[in-house]
Amino acid sequence: MSATETHDPNRRDFLYIATGMAGAVGAAAFAWPFIDQMRPDASTLALASVEVDVSAVEPGMSLTVKWRGKPVFIRNRTPEEIEAAKQVPMAELKDPVARNANLTSDAPATDVDRSAGEGKENWLVMIGVCTHLGCVPLGQAGDFGGWFCPCHGSHYDTAGRIRKGPAPQNMAVPTFEFLSDTRVRIG
Repeated sequence: MSATETHDPNRRDFLYIATGMAGAVGAAAFAWPFIDQMRPDASTLALASVEVDVSAVEPGMSLTVKWRGKPVFIRNRTPEEIEAAKQVPMAELKDPVARNANLTSDAPATDVDRSAGEGKENWLVMIGVCTHLGCVPLGQAGDFGGWFCPCHGSHYDTAGRIRKGPAPQNMAVPTFEFLSDTRVRIG
């Protein structure tokens, strides 16, 4: 081959592209384990929702389940507890927002908006974490017969609304639905 002859540019272009593609595939194969390890594992995905049998929870009783690493209080309220929560004037509430993930973000903190809704007002499902510093409140305690956080003195009523103490918000109500009269799915 003499100095005046040129190489076939099509072959050279092919070699450049093939080398670049091999490098890209190699880089992707190298990076995939690092990317894959960032996905949630099966145990985390399993906690995305939980079904709970509430058939044994009589009026006046509570059940605590774990969902997404947090306690969730499920309470079958008595007629007296429901009536006490309904009698609270909205003006007396420290936090007038329902904080119910099943409703609009500006829904008022009425008793029915904090409960499972019309026809199931006796059921209360809440994330059992004090909104002050994340402690777990004690049930059926405090000045209002609901929950009491002994760490800093927050008192919640029978609808899980903050009534007294440093907590700024009502306890949150997670997304949930009753699949039947005795089964509830949280999440």
